[in-house]
This record gives sequence, C-alpha cells and structure tokens, in this order.
Amino acid sequence: MTVQTERPPSGPVDVAKTTPGRSGGGRPATGKRPGALVPYLLLLPACAATVLLLGWPLLKDVLLSFQNLNMAQLIQHVTEWNGVENYRQVLTGEDFWRVTLRSILFTAVNVVLIMVAGTLIGLLLARLGKRMRITLMMGLVLAWAMPVVAASTVYQWLFAQRFGVVNWVLDKLGWHSMADYSWTSSQMSTFFVVTLLIVWMSIPFVAINLYAATTTIPSELYEAASLDGAGVWKSFTTVTMPFLRPFLYATTFLEVIWVFKAFVQVFTINGGGPDRLTEILPVYAYIEGVGNQHYGMGAAIAVLTILILLGLTAYYLRIVLKQEEDEL
Repeated sequence: MTVQTERPPSGPVDVAKTTPGRSGGGRPATGKRPGALVPYLLLLPACAATVLLLGWPLLKDVLLSFQNLNMAQLIQHVTEWNGVENYRQVLTGEDFWRVTLRSILFTAVNVVLIMVAGTLIGLLLARLGKRMRITLMMGLVLAWAMPVVAASTVYQWLFAQRFGVVNWVLDKLGWHSMADYSWTSSQMSTFFVVTLLIVWMSIPFVAINLYAATTTIPSELYEAASLDGAGVWKSFTTVTMPFLRPFLYATTFLEVIWVFKAFVQVFTINGGGPDRLTEILPVYAYIEGVGNQHYGMGAAIAVLTILILLGLTAYYLRIVLKQEEDEL
C-alpha cells in the first residue's frame, strides 16, 4: 500500500499556486484597500464649506486692508490700492495700542473669573447627589444655550436706569442712590455689566466639561491616596490636578479666544461707549470700518486682531508640545 504525503511548496511557483487569491476569500497581496479614500471623501464637504465660508471672506478682508475704500470709492465702484498705508496709520496711532491693551486686560479679567468659577462649580457637580447634579446641570445648559443677543438684551433690561430690576432691588435694600443709577454712563460700570454677562454665559462650558473630566479619574487612585494618609487637599493636588491639567490648558485657551473676540456683548450693551471707552478690538474694527466708513482701515484692524490670536495660538501649542515632551 502506498502512502501519499503532502510536500510543502518548494519554490516561488508552488507558493503562487498555493496562496489563496481574491476568489479564495483571501486579502489581495498588493494594491490599496478599496475603502482607503472613503474618509477623505467624507471630509471633503466639510473642508469645502470651511474654505467657502471662512477662507474666502478672510481673503477678501486681507485684500480690502490694502485698499483705500471709503464711501466715495464705494459709490463710484473704484478700487484704490494704497499698499500698507492702512496698517501704517493703525500702528502709528495711539488708539490701536490703547484698545489693544484694554482688550488684553479685559480678556485676562474675564478668563480668570470664568476659569475659577467654572472649576469650582465643576468640582461641586462631582460631589453633589444625582438629583441636585441634574438640576444644576439643567440650569447651566439653559444659560449656555441662550443666544448671545437675547442674553445681552436681558442684561440691558436688568441694568436699565429706569425700571431696571437691579436698581429696584438695590433701592429696596437701602441703597436709595442706586434707584436711577445709569450702569452704562461710565467705563467701569459698563465693563462690570459686560463682564458679568460674559462670565455668566461662559461658566457652563467650563463647569460641565470639568465635571466630565473628573468622571474619568479612577476611584482606586483616591483610595490609594487615602491609605497613604493624604488629606483632601493632598488628594486634589496629587490625583485630581494631574488629570485635569490638560483640560484646564485647552479650556483656558478656548476661553481666551472667545473672550478676546467678543463683539455682540460689548456692542449690544453700550456700543463701545461711553465715549468709546469700552471698545475692544472687534468693536474698534467695526466702528472704524462700518461706523466711520473707513472700510480699508477696519479691515486692517481685523487682520491685526487675527494675527494677535494666531500668536496666542502658537504660544498655546508650544506649551502643549512641551508638556507632551516632558511626559515622554
């Protein structure tokens, strides 16, 4: 009786014969996968919309900043290129630097208040019971979901000189001099109202995201810290903060951008007044460009504002990359 044994493939020809092909159910040995381009095709509409809605207006703004476009040129449909004259006038004038310093201080104060209050409320959410946590989160979401113009209008009513709720409450509490107080008659009081509005609208984002970040911290770490004799503050600094630090970096950066480019709140409350003392860079660009009909000048201010934000973005990315290198 003859026993037949199966010999292994000994050469390239035999390997080719025994390797399953497409018809055998195997994966093709060469060539790209059929669905390799699908992710890029799915991203194409979003990229096209971004270029159309953001890239094209930005390009038009940059081109406009190199033109001498006032009402006369606009009516006559005349394009007068003046090079960097708009930038020279803006950068050599005192108003731009004064408004820039004001914008930086305004942003710093708002971001500090937002991050401190938002962090405290986020930590409070992590310690509340389920029912109270849901109630507080509903209030935060409602405040966050309110449109900016609607919220600004509500604050106008609250701080109205006559028939305003705030003045009425202060008068009932004994501050009778506040009965007809005008909150938009001075720089500091106007900034107080605007800051209160921005902080009120921004706290929910920080608080809810920080609470979400705290839920990712393993409870075993707190148990280990407790066994080591760590108190509440020690557990917070050694366990909680390392997990929250990336979140705090990212959220602070986003808040800096959002507050720095705040326009609706400042313009709606008092239009940058009184006497243009509460103008920040976006409002300053709008008033110079649209209000005073110096469109090229306003475009130049807007471009400089974007460059400042790009500088802040580069600084933030540098911090993040350095942090990642330290962790490695």
